Amino acid sequence: MNPAGKKGPRFTSDRMMDVLKRMHPEAKIELRYSNPLELIVAVILSAQCTDKRVNMVTEALFRKYRTAADYANVAQEELGRDIKSTGFYNSKAKNIVGMARMLVEKFNGEVPRKMEELIELPGVARKTANVVLAGAFGIAEGMAVDTHVKRVSNRLGLTKQDDPVKIEQDLMKFFPKNKWSRATDLLIFLGRYTCIAKKPNCDKCLLNADCPSSLV
Repeated sequence: MNPAGKKGPRFTSDRMMDVLKRMHPEAKIELRYSNPLELIVAVILSAQCTDKRVNMVTEALFRKYRTAADYANVAQEELGRDIKSTGFYNSKAKNIVGMARMLVEKFNGEVPRKMEELIELPGVARKTANVVLAGAFGIAEGMAVDTHVKRVSNRLGLTKQDDPVKIEQDLMKFFPKNKWSRATDLLIFLGRYTCIAKKPNCDKCLLNADCPSSLV
């Protein structure tokens, strides 16, 4: 196995996209939401938690809290109990309440559509902002770099960076802007279901012949 990133990618962005679409045609955000507020809450909850678990929690959560004001006015301890099974519930509750209060006080209770405004919100960094912009508004401001994207980007030789912001910059250079959102979903699915952390399924990956980290 070659060290990740030792060689650059041996494929074009178009070819990689075509192959990943064949591997994971169903690739899309797996969090369930019906509006921007629900999405931003779900993404905050998804930190170090599976989307499946988040969806189980938000099924009841979204019935109880329908507006930013609902989250802004709830006691942090109560919200923490509501989201406890997602893990790190104290910090997540603090961020959600703080985020909602800023939405109410500064943005009329609405989730903003600009990156610079989104990252002002407690608990919202570039990754979360990118997911919200793409998923809720169809805006491609960048590419969300989670643990899966970080891992597969290095293994595929798309970056040699470790910092998510620098990885995002490399990916944005490799993929054309009109493919950023789709490429993000495909890379996440590749990392989640094929190029897994401990033992990648290289024999099942259609990119293995050109991947500098392939075990095949």
